[in-house]
Amino acid sequence: MRGTRGRRSRLRFDGWIAGVGTSSGTRVVLGHWQRSPFGPFSDVMIERADGERLLLAPSHRTAEFVRGTYSFDTVRVVPVDVSVADDTWTVTAGPLVLRFTVGRRRLAGVLLRAVPGVLAARPAWAALTNGPAHLLPTHVRTRGRTGARRREWYGVRDMRPVGVVAAVFEGLDLGATAPVEPPVRFGFGSVPRNPTLTRVTTTVERGRPSASR
Repeated sequence: MRGTRGRRSRLRFDGWIAGVGTSSGTRVVLGHWQRSPFGPFSDVMIERADGERLLLAPSHRTAEFVRGTYSFDTVRVVPVDVSVADDTWTVTAGPLVLRFTVGRRRLAGVLLRAVPGVLAARPAWAALTNGPAHLLPTHVRTRGRTGARRREWYGVRDMRPVGVVAAVFEGLDLGATAPVEPPVRFGFGSVPRNPTLTRVTTTVERGRPSASR
């Protein structure tokens, strides 16, 4: 029989991404997914001042998927709990305890929030917003290629600034709020330089499976 190729499958994740920096040089990216193919879950990506990239994921299944999409030096499977009270987010993920506040939307957030959810979920919207630098901050890309021959689109739907950050990792205080600088290196783009909470609909397209005979 001639070899055949399977169709590319697309997985959709809807939730929030928070990117924060600290004065110690450690940068933290939280993914809080309210809807996903794996059910609701949260994961944390950490890049330390020395460049080590660490993933904290709540299950082996989610860890396997995330590390197949992004690049890490270390992966740990630990409980990841996120609670939101008013404008304060609290994250407990194994050796990490993170708390941050969010402020009022600025103009970009107001404009993005007005985008209909159906439109924002389409990869075409992510491709469109990948260009206008006046809407999205420097280092932010909304489409690109990731690991394992996957493609990814971020449909940005809202943005709010992060205010006060308090973080402890492995018992050490990570210091005060700081820009996410240098940019994190997990995938094809970084989070905004200024600490930001962003609502996104993320689409991940898996690479084609190998030809069968």
